[in-house]
Amino acid sequence: MTLASQLLTWYYENARDLPWRQNNDAYKVWVSEIMLQQTRVEAVKNYYTRWMERFPTLDTLARSSEQEVLTYWQGLGYYSRARNLLLGVREVCARYDGKVPDNAAEILRLPGVGEYTAGAIASIAYNRPVPAVDGNVLRIFSRLFCIEDDITKQGTKRKIHGLIQNCMPKEQPGNFNQALMDLGSAICIPGHPRCSLCPLTKYCEAYAREVQDVLPVRPPRKQPLHVTLASGIVKNGESLLVRQRPSTGLLAKMWEFPSIELEKNSAPSAMLPALIKADLAQEIVLGQKLFHCIHTFSHRKWDITFFDCRWLDGGALPPFARWLPISEITSLPWAGPHLKAAAALFK
Repeated sequence: MTLASQLLTWYYENARDLPWRQNNDAYKVWVSEIMLQQTRVEAVKNYYTRWMERFPTLDTLARSSEQEVLTYWQGLGYYSRARNLLLGVREVCARYDGKVPDNAAEILRLPGVGEYTAGAIASIAYNRPVPAVDGNVLRIFSRLFCIEDDITKQGTKRKIHGLIQNCMPKEQPGNFNQALMDLGSAICIPGHPRCSLCPLTKYCEAYAREVQDVLPVRPPRKQPLHVTLASGIVKNGESLLVRQRPSTGLLAKMWEFPSIELEKNSAPSAMLPALIKADLAQEIVLGQKLFHCIHTFSHRKWDITFFDCRWLDGGALPPFARWLPISEITSLPWAGPHLKAAAALFK
């Protein structure tokens, strides 16, 4: 029995029951794979189900606004994924008559689609023998073939891609890729793999040499930059002062309460009212602390405190700001921790 047949036998008996595996529609595979980037499977399930209820077809999504799409993506993070997905489906409608291309090379040209996603769509939806290589698969094959090179290097990735291509069966390549995903999630996990449960131990060189716990090799992860912020909850009657973030950069176009990054040893009592006056033409008085949270992104950690602010007076707001009725608080796509604050303070 080959490595592929052994793996597939295991998969058919142990495959995870996931909502996006109910059929192999290319659009649904595409959505699931984009959602699963940098996000745990358990966290994605409910988002995927809710998404498909609102955007059941590629055409439905293509005709939706970016703000609505971001609202349905809210909480998954890495919002450029949602924007690129929207751009991608619109391009499929414009260039491919609403049908996702059936080969990896063309899929790869779509916005936000990398080699892994292109391989997953081509193999699962169209039965093309194309590897889908993510961190899980790099880890599995670094152990199977005892590769001691840094798996983040392009040369190592190319080497592993070739090894996967050699192992991939012509029949059921999509199931082969999904089997690797499940194996990496449940058995060939980081740190200490569960080798006693693995169907591939007789093929695994790292297991034979007893070095599976030290592979794969990768550089140490950098710690995120710690950033301290203050944010103002400004209430005027039954409305809240909110602003939209810039169109580029972190959490682009998402909505937030007015906020400022604090310098070391600086007090928000002067800085936050001054910011709100300069940027939004509103006079406020800073009050007590209402809510505090720490929100970690891949490259930075926000330590943010929300303050109760008493509104005094103000002129017309700039185009990027508005008074949001509290009853409409769920209508906007919120920026990271601002969603937590809104949920906690205005249930």
